[in-house]
Amino acid sequence: MADVEVIVVRAAGINCDLETVHAWRLAGARARLVHVNELIRQPGLLDRARALTIPGGFSYGDDIAAGRILALRFAHHLARPVRAFIDAGKLVLGICNGFQVLVTMGLLPAGRVGPNRVSLAPNTSGRFEDRWVRMKVCTQRCAFLEGIDYLEAPVAHGEGRLVVDSEQTLAALRDAGHVALRYVDESGQAGVYPANPNGSVDGLAGLVDDTGQVLGLMPHPERAVDATHHPLWTRRPGAHRANGLELFRAAVRTLAQS
Repeated sequence: MADVEVIVVRAAGINCDLETVHAWRLAGARARLVHVNELIRQPGLLDRARALTIPGGFSYGDDIAAGRILALRFAHHLARPVRAFIDAGKLVLGICNGFQVLVTMGLLPAGRVGPNRVSLAPNTSGRFEDRWVRMKVCTQRCAFLEGIDYLEAPVAHGEGRLVVDSEQTLAALRDAGHVALRYVDESGQAGVYPANPNGSVDGLAGLVDDTGQVLGLMPHPERAVDATHHPLWTRRPGAHRANGLELFRAAVRTLAQS
């Protein structure tokens, strides 16, 4: 599967880039780091890649709002190349800060750059949340989630509460199949804090676009690629496993078959 090339974008303040490259490589892809400035200068780099990832961190210090400056750079300089990338059947993944970027741009959930009815706001706890969570997969059309029922991974964010402008927008997200992941408790049921670590409406942890090729989520699957990453791995052998790697493997399988 070495022919599956993945670009992992880095920028000032991004701090999960190397972990994300490692996760893609473990999954069998050929991943490399590309600075956003280089991508703006040479958007043709996307022609050779099959997947684009915007990893987590605090891009540009999250000045103004989380992910906003990086989102503006993508919207102003890379909107057309990224749209063409998606139209060519390729995949886009945004993790944590990357999810914030995709939502701020408008690529999630609508699939177009522009104003959005969805946003990510400060956590209802009023503090940075750093804990492991459990998510239920709520879609069958996302290339990153095929064959996966639940994911367990850590969150690490201060602005991860997904909010909508109205009940009608929330209903539209459900009806259009944009809900990719929901926070759930150990029994698989929708839970309150801390199972829902940020207070997201309807427990939403991730969104997918109309094509199933663009996924954004707040938790960090790249920090859950080995069983020993899970905090309970010694106390409950076999009962808990860090299965974030499955997300990357599912994407590589899809791309290798296309």
